[in-house]
Amino acid sequence: MKFVLIDRIIELVPGQRIRAVKALTLAEEYLADHFPRFPVMPGVLMIEALVQASAWLVRETEDYAHSMLLLSEARNVTYKNFVAPGQTLEVTVEAKSIEATASRFVGTGRCGDVEMVKAHLSLRHFNLAEEDVGLAAVDRRLLESARRQMALLKRP
Repeated sequence: MKFVLIDRIIELVPGQRIRAVKALTLAEEYLADHFPRFPVMPGVLMIEALVQASAWLVRETEDYAHSMLLLSEARNVTYKNFVAPGQTLEVTVEAKSIEATASRFVGTGRCGDVEMVKAHLSLRHFNLAEEDVGLAAVDRRLLESARRQMALLKRP
């Protein structure tokens, strides 16, 4: 994903839940196109923020066992309001199940007391080396990068 949609993790309970925030600023690259006279966070990026939070929860729960965590399904997606520059989207994701190769979640995004988005998500997790042993070094680099990014996200 080109955009990092999690600025900070404020709570993480492995195997259970994660709370994280994304502060939307007018400097966000995608706002120039969506929409120039009424800039708001695209709905698909609100979902992506939930997906990224879910992936961090899986990584911490599984001690970074998989380099690839991808959305496999988004169901019951409900958009309730717009997120505009100057607002902070707080995402909360509750794990329904985290298994060896797949996981399921319910996530919500709020600005203050107002719910902006809600969805049921499923992720699949795997390593590139499972299909091509020659990609094991890529898996290692991706996992090292994820650990470094997590260290930044968890800072107070």
